[in-house]
Amino acid sequence: MKIICIGRNYAEHAQELGNEIPESPVIFMKPDTSVLKKGSDFYIPEFSDDVHYELEVVLKISKGGKYIQLENAPNHYDEIGLGIDFTARDLQTKLKSKGLPWELAKGFDGSAVVSDFFKKENFDLNNLNFSLLKNKEEVQNGNTALMIFSPEEIITFVSQYFTLRVGDLIFTGTPKGVGQVIENDFLEGFLEEKKIFGLKIQ
Repeated sequence: MKIICIGRNYAEHAQELGNEIPESPVIFMKPDTSVLKKGSDFYIPEFSDDVHYELEVVLKISKGGKYIQLENAPNHYDEIGLGIDFTARDLQTKLKSKGLPWELAKGFDGSAVVSDFFKKENFDLNNLNFSLLKNKEEVQNGNTALMIFSPEEIITFVSQYFTLRVGDLIFTGTPKGVGQVIENDFLEGFLEEKKIFGLKIQ
């Protein structure tokens, strides 16, 4: 299983971190060991003092392919969920300043929260609301209409470089509002009005 992540896919999030709006999808990867075991707490790693949450819609690939055409892309996923791309922001900033890859800051153990998945036909994927509460206060509120690159465009782009296989996950980018977590925080993710995960920070 591959975990493919899209960076800077919401303009306001790119701006809040001082990044340019990308002309093509920004891609990075997480290893399968980054997936947080369901029901587990998230433990802040010892190498970071500034871990941020990033809530994202996640696509689950249901049909493999290479060089997938845009018109066929919807046939390659039939379920969606939510995820958190935990990011060691201090380490990422250090790596970026040296022109180095981000993986140490993005792919560490437990850095990928993945919810249950739901049939996509139950949602309007062009106008899908999702949100994150931290300690019962909303900190992120996104809508897929604000994506720079749609799920289908992402699948088409990614499949030019990586063969997609059944079970691969694609994190589609985070809206504005990312921020730090500290010990004893509690995060809750909502797809439309339905809570689909809760998570304690240790």
